[in-house]
Amino acid sequence: MPELIAQGRSSGQRWCREVPDATNHRGITIGRSGADWDVPWDSMISRAHIRLTAMPDDRVEIQRLPTARNPVFHGGRQVDQFTLVPGEHFVIGHTTFTLASRAGSSHTPNVGDVTEHAFDLGSLRRQKFRDANQRIDALTKLPDLITGSSTEQELLVRLTGVLLTSTPAATDVAIVCYRDPSDEAKSGLRILHRDSRVPGREQPPISSRLVRAAVSSRESRLHLWSSTRRDAVAFTASEEVDWAFCVPIRSDACAGWAFYVAGQTMAPLSADPDEQAADSTPQDLGDDVKFAELVGTMLGNLRKSLRLERRQSAMRSFFAPVVMDALANREVSEVLAPRETELAVMFCDLRGFSRQSEQASDRLLELLDRVSNALGVMTHHILRQRGVIGDFHGDAAMGFWGWPLDQPDRQVRAALAALLIWRHYAANTNQSGFRCGIGIASGRAVAGRIGTTDQVKVTAFGPVVNLASRLEGMTKVFGAEVLLDQTTAEALSTATPGSFGTFRLRRLATVRPAGMNEPLQISQLLGTSDDGSLQESVELGVDSAVTPIDSPGQQDGSDSPSSPPTTLTDDDIRNYEQALDRFVAGDWDETYQLLHALPAWDRPKDVLLSVILRHNRIPPADWDGVIDLPK
Repeated sequence: MPELIAQGRSSGQRWCREVPDATNHRGITIGRSGADWDVPWDSMISRAHIRLTAMPDDRVEIQRLPTARNPVFHGGRQVDQFTLVPGEHFVIGHTTFTLASRAGSSHTPNVGDVTEHAFDLGSLRRQKFRDANQRIDALTKLPDLITGSSTEQELLVRLTGVLLTSTPAATDVAIVCYRDPSDEAKSGLRILHRDSRVPGREQPPISSRLVRAAVSSRESRLHLWSSTRRDAVAFTASEEVDWAFCVPIRSDACAGWAFYVAGQTMAPLSADPDEQAADSTPQDLGDDVKFAELVGTMLGNLRKSLRLERRQSAMRSFFAPVVMDALANREVSEVLAPRETELAVMFCDLRGFSRQSEQASDRLLELLDRVSNALGVMTHHILRQRGVIGDFHGDAAMGFWGWPLDQPDRQVRAALAALLIWRHYAANTNQSGFRCGIGIASGRAVAGRIGTTDQVKVTAFGPVVNLASRLEGMTKVFGAEVLLDQTTAEALSTATPGSFGTFRLRRLATVRPAGMNEPLQISQLLGTSDDGSLQESVELGVDSAVTPIDSPGQQDGSDSPSSPPTTLTDDDIRNYEQALDRFVAGDWDETYQLLHALPAWDRPKDVLLSVILRHNRIPPADWDGVIDLPK
């Protein structure tokens, strides 16, 4: 509800009356004596001078009565009837009548004369606090106060409390938000939170003009309300407010936000405009404005940091941790720009997907959930080894190492990820129904943000990507879980995978895949020389020396796959590679004998045997040691 404030020449000549609800159509008579509301101090007001009638939207209608001897002035003109809105005033004799809202914002805040002060940010920064120790103590507590707020509402409550406590002359503090409205009829002002020094007291209106001026100019503004007449004392649009300042928060993280602080001066304002201008700000208000500026700056910076952290947290669903690390100190466009670099690329494909999709044709959502969990195992270990998820191809995932940061140990990381993925599926085949085939290739490729104007993604492009995919496909031919190209195998042969000894590799064959002209030497990754330590570290959730980041989390409740059910000995590997050498040399009889010494369950040897038997144990005339693979 609005209030009507009458202010005479002296501070004692004042009253404030609540305007009744608009449903009361009787109206209120205002006069010097015997009226509903008396103004006994002004002889120029008749016994019954005006009638006030409440209207909707906090407006009132003022009508000069026939018994009134002296005129009524509104807007600088003599009028007999007019409508008054909150923030406006009219004058009879030596008394000013102001209509004020008890809460919310005033549409026209200037009552009488408003002295406005704009604070230069540079000058404020150079200004020294009179009570520096107290102010610094309050500022040092702000970071914990802001970051410790669990909700935005709690943050607003804490900040208004700090400003109210640190501004002795303040009676009310508000945090407001002002946006330029598209419709000029709307104020564009929202009160986010406000607090009062006296709980339960009706709060004064907030000057939308002051807020608009401060936010639009991005500089702090102070309003002092006083009369322009030399024979009048200071007055305001509220019982306990004769000044207010507004400090905008200059940060995109708090767009349109501002601190609004209002209160009473410790000493009466001068009635002389010249004298008022000479000492235009109450003694401590400059300190208070500077303190609010510092609070606003700290709030803006901390909210910006928190918003950046939340944005990065959300982006972790789209970018690998290694990409997020690269983005931390560099521009996004710079980090994601496509560039040619050395990569280790891994393709991992689910085995058994086609069979299960046929069997679960009436339970596709259930199948989707199982496939998602299976792909989650792949992504879990790729990310754990600081790789980047390049793409998903149906039931396969592609990961790569060496971008956006150079990784000299990229092949080691790719190999460890492959072993852990393979071990997981080997240990959980009965539960998931899936096995896997993995191909790893190394070479130059273009990595980064690749795509068209309509759609882009972070991935890798080049022959090495196609080669890794081809190797993954060959795992079906050779019955081997993990196949490597020659570059990757050579890098792993001298590498040390953390505390797990050395990698165990086996040269399988030299092949010519369909559609390729150049032969390709492929090897099989069998594990590490200390598989017990590798398994133990996985069971305990401990990464090797080449995996310094935290695990992104388990995907299926199990992160302790056991060793594969069958393992080749070092003698088996030597026998196979000796047989391979004799196979390439064309000595197939000895090859045949050596291969039969290997375990019956070893499937790669069957590929060599099938070639020998297909040619009746006699190498063809053009034999070059290369196995041509069908499409």
